[in-house]
Amino acid sequence: MPPKYKFTKEEIIEASLNMIRESGTESITARALAERLGSSSKPIFSLFRNMDEVMHETVKAIKNIYNQYIVIGLSSDLPFKGVGTQYILFAKNEPNFFKLLFMNHCGEASDVLSTLPDIDDNYKEILLSVQMYDSLSEFEAKKLYKHLWIYTHGIASLIATDVCCFTAEEIGEMMTEVFKSLVNNMKGDNSL
Repeated sequence: MPPKYKFTKEEIIEASLNMIRESGTESITARALAERLGSSSKPIFSLFRNMDEVMHETVKAIKNIYNQYIVIGLSSDLPFKGVGTQYILFAKNEPNFFKLLFMNHCGEASDVLSTLPDIDDNYKEILLSVQMYDSLSEFEAKKLYKHLWIYTHGIASLIATDVCCFTAEEIGEMMTEVFKSLVNNMKGDNSL
């Protein structure tokens, strides 16, 4: 008869998520997680090989939470603006998750267009939402995506690190203004 576990994998991941939400990734150790569960670390390691596997599964759960925000953004009237707004909202609502996914050094630095597909599983859908706007070419869409992501990531980072706060109206206005300016510039209206 297989052993009966005190906790499920899902309960352990949920505890890990809550710890990161409250205190960041530094808080996740086998001892701290076991203490959170009111147990020894033995039940954790009876379900997971090591803490790396716990963190891997936790990051997958965080990506699923982030993906829910992106689905909402993509279903808005202006999908790319919706995605940007949801990206910022994710940073505001889940700052430690945002930092883990988007503010962690993950190897050798590269250009933005190479980095985006690596850090965001939704890259293709987001790029398509940009390309659909005003029938942009793939080249134009990638250029617009690059600039808007840099701008959006800046706002999100300022919010996630408690440097600045913005109202939903301010975010919407900023996103619209930058989006229109970039599109006008791409279409040849450089009047400033």
